[in-house]
Amino acid sequence: MDYEAYFKQSVDQIKAEGRYRVFADLERHAGNFPHATNRRPDATEEVIVWCSNDYLGMGQNPIVRDALIEAANTYGCGSGGTRNIAGTTHLHVLLEEELAKLHGKEAGLLFTSGYVSNDAGISTIAKLIPDCKIFSDAWNHASMIAGVRNAGCERAIYNHCDLVHLENLLKDTDIDRPKLIVFESVYSMDGDVSPIAEICDLADKYNAMTYIDEVHAVGLYGERGGGITEREGLADRLTVIEGTLAKGFGLCGGYITGSAALIDAVRSNAPGFIFSTTLAPPIIGAAIASVRYVREHNELRIIHQERSEKLKQMIRDIGLPLMEESVTHVVPVLVGDPVRCKQATDMLLEEYNIYIQPINYPTVPKGTERLRITPTPLHTDELMEDLVKALVEVWNRLELKQAA
Repeated sequence: MDYEAYFKQSVDQIKAEGRYRVFADLERHAGNFPHATNRRPDATEEVIVWCSNDYLGMGQNPIVRDALIEAANTYGCGSGGTRNIAGTTHLHVLLEEELAKLHGKEAGLLFTSGYVSNDAGISTIAKLIPDCKIFSDAWNHASMIAGVRNAGCERAIYNHCDLVHLENLLKDTDIDRPKLIVFESVYSMDGDVSPIAEICDLADKYNAMTYIDEVHAVGLYGERGGGITEREGLADRLTVIEGTLAKGFGLCGGYITGSAALIDAVRSNAPGFIFSTTLAPPIIGAAIASVRYVREHNELRIIHQERSEKLKQMIRDIGLPLMEESVTHVVPVLVGDPVRCKQATDMLLEEYNIYIQPINYPTVPKGTERLRITPTPLHTDELMEDLVKALVEVWNRLELKQAA
């Protein structure tokens, strides 16, 4: 049997739909973000990165880099195994305490990624409660969907941020039946924000727990970087606040925070935690430094928002189709076709030395393909002017949709 044919057929289908993904071979320059070197078979070019989720450039911060080196010199490079066997260091304990404090919760638990924290967190919590029913926003991230599915319990999907639909689903469920509502604060492709307070009101009314994904908000919102829940004074109303170290804090890893009993139960039961080698001490040491730095430097958040709002206005002014759903730092520009979206990003990279990855299905629904631009405090006015000029030229050459 020709097993290889199945794999080739899958890739050929993706290519035929115009959504085959090609990874740029980039070398980022330590301390010089957003500049990077793009290595191609036929050339080496200096480029500007416009699509990083290192929203504040903390992966390049010298304080964070020094902390990583210090942790490696003190603890070594590897963790030694799972947390249960040999993988817990004092740094892990300190970081979990920092994250719990950041969100005003009793305890925190680290995972190897935000994907794993959602998958393990949601599925384990729901499995531990007999007859639990999950209510999940239709636009939730793939990691949350995995957690909902792996819970193996009954689930109901409510229309994106639709409070009426959510309440109708809750009404149809016995008030005494355990319930878990799972949703995100910032939806990272459109940049919109959930009605968190209203969802908490429904949770109170219908006797439900709440689980919020703050991965695209931690570090970026609130006076201390606790996310949208901190900004809106709602952290105490959420059962679980999940976040990441990979975006606002510039490293890698995920976590959940909540009550001491809940966190201990997940720690003791989640396969994604129990059987995974933990994050290496250098990463943890750097993460502690990053969380502490971001917490104390609110000016980073102020500049970040200013950069985003300025670029949005520049894009509006030139008549390109900015997706106005975004009320956050995300700057999405609609293309609406996978092939032309890839063409646009290829032209930007090859002819203008501007690196933006196309966002195609299955990350976003078909017909809503887009450029997702993420300016940081390190993107200057000059860089923004270069970007906007290049966008205009590419849009005109490809005859892409203009703003309505």
